This record gives sequence, C-alpha cells and structure tokens, in this order.
Amino acid sequence: MEVLRARSGAGVTLEFIDSVPRFFSVPRPDIPDARLLQLTAAAVIAILAWFLLRGLLPDAWRTPGSPELYLTGVAGVLLLLVPIAFVVAKRGGSGANPVNWFNAHVACSLAGMVLIAIHSGGFLRRPPALLLLALLALAALGIWARVRGSRRMAATFASKAPRFTVPDAATRERLRALISEKRALLFRLDPQANEGTFSVNLPHFIRSPRLALAYRRLAREESMLLGTRAAVSAQQAWWRPLHMALAWLFVLGVVIHVITVTFFAGYVADGGPVTWWHITAWGG
Repeated sequence: MEVLRARSGAGVTLEFIDSVPRFFSVPRPDIPDARLLQLTAAAVIAILAWFLLRGLLPDAWRTPGSPELYLTGVAGVLLLLVPIAFVVAKRGGSGANPVNWFNAHVACSLAGMVLIAIHSGGFLRRPPALLLLALLALAALGIWARVRGSRRMAATFASKAPRFTVPDAATRERLRALISEKRALLFRLDPQANEGTFSVNLPHFIRSPRLALAYRRLAREESMLLGTRAAVSAQQAWWRPLHMALAWLFVLGVVIHVITVTFFAGYVADGGPVTWWHITAWGG
C-alpha cells in the first residue's frame, strides 16, 4: 500500500493512503449507507402514503390548524431541533460522541420531515410549504454527501491533486506573513492550540468574538491563496455551505411561522376560525 506524504503550509505532515476500498472497509459504528437509503425511502413512502390516503382520514387530520395537526407540527419541530443541537455541540467542542450525534441527526431529521409534511394538512399553496421543500432539499443533499460525496472526498485524499502546485514567490511571501499573523493571533485566542490543526468554534466566538472573526478572516484568505475549493469539484466544494444555508433558512422560516401563527393568528386564518393555540389574533 502506498502512503503519500505532503507538507502543509503550516508545517504539518499529512499522510494520504491510496487505497480507497481499505478506507471504507474499516468498521463504522454509524448508520451504513444501505440503511440510510432504506430509512430515507421509508420516510418518502410515509409522506406519499399520507398524501394519497389523506381523504380517508378524519377531518381533524385534514384541517390545517386543528389541534391534532398543531401538535404534530410541534413534535416535528422538536425533532428537527436535534440536528441544530448537533451543530451547536460540534461547534462548541462538547460533542463527546459525534457518531451518536450523527445517527440522531439522521433519524430525527427524517422523522421530523414526515411530521412536518403531515402538519401541512396537504395544503401546499401557501408560503409555509416552502419549509417542506427546504427539508426535502436538505435530505437529498445530505444523502448525496454521505453516499456519493464521501467517496469523492476519500478519492481526493487518496490521489495527487494536480492543482496543489507550488505557488509563486509573491504568494509564498504572503502565505508566510499570513501564517505568522495567524499564529500571533492564535496565541491570544487559544494559547494551547496548534495553528496547523486549529479551527474556530463556538466557545471562541463567545469568549473573544473580535479575535475569532479576525482569525476566521485570515483562515479564509489562506484558503483562497491555496486554492482549496478550486482543487476539488464544485459539488465537493459547495455542498456543505449549501446544506448549512438551507438549514438556517429553514430555521428562520420556522421562527417566522411560529411568530405569525402565535401573534397574527387572524391573518393566518384569513377570516376563518382560529383553531390552534395562540396569544393574539392580529391581522384578522
């Protein structure tokens, strides 16, 4: 087995194994790809079955805003808070068992998606339906990243990327100055950390937001000088930023939806009865 060694700009030795099958033969305690596809298919079938059989259900399960559908939506949102907790724990450095967090992320996301689809009552002609579309896009992107994207990333680490060339003299000089600036800043931000492996996380932003933002800016500049994103395909480079953007747009949409149904129930009901729990019925 050939092991390729490379020196990073920060002086860290990296080892890349050119055997992708061996990489994937290591036992994994997380959800296997086949099981993930099965769970996803089950969630999609459950959603389709509910839409197809909705006409046979009692009126309460077909009327948006009914107590049954209201509580279903609350349960769905609570389940979808687990992936957000996963991100916070991961960024906060408190995720003691990331594999269990990931498994909970997958299971709760799929279950929450089914409950949100039921909560819609089958009415997809209003803006809240966009939340369901965002969930479907998140699920599709996450599955691609796990099933296909992970293999491409493994193949990237197991190959010699042609774009990893020696930069010109001006770029090398800027990189040296940038790394020195990063090390000096890191000593103030986290004296025990190593610049070559350090990543800004939530506690750093809480303790020293100005220093954390400055370090992130330098890290982004270093990445641009090295052409990190350009060294891989567009799918590998942008799937995670897109996934995170969709996730936070969904969170924003949920917050707006909760505010409107709680305080502007009259507007949401559009002249009809307000059958769900609310504080005020402004906009009626």
